[in-house]
Amino acid sequence: MNKFSDKDEKEMIIFIKDWLKTHGYSQKDLASKLNITSSRSTEIIKKIKDLYKRGGIYSIALKLIKIEKSWLDNQNHLDKNIKTSEENQPYSQLDINYKVDIDALVERMEKDHQLGKK
Repeated sequence: MNKFSDKDEKEMIIFIKDWLKTHGYSQKDLASKLNITSSRSTEIIKKIKDLYKRGGIYSIALKLIKIEKSWLDNQNHLDKNIKTSEENQPYSQLDINYKVDIDALVERMEKDHQLGKK
């Protein structure tokens, strides 16, 4: 197995930053998943080098795949909960479409109020 070179390190940093940006996570989120206390790039690379020593690029890929899978599972869980909460809107019993423009809602309330006075 080849040594983890400076070129490999630079490419890994670029990849990780792009990967984090794509998924909307930060270095702090990655550090948490890697079980390291610091979210600095140098500490993340230390952990990546440690993974490389244990099993090469394959070990790094497995760890990053596992992290990405947990993020995607978490996102799917959140999406599912958002859909469920949208389906069970507390305002539905009032027959109000909460997505209606606020001005239209105020106008409707004023008309209802004026009808009530007559």
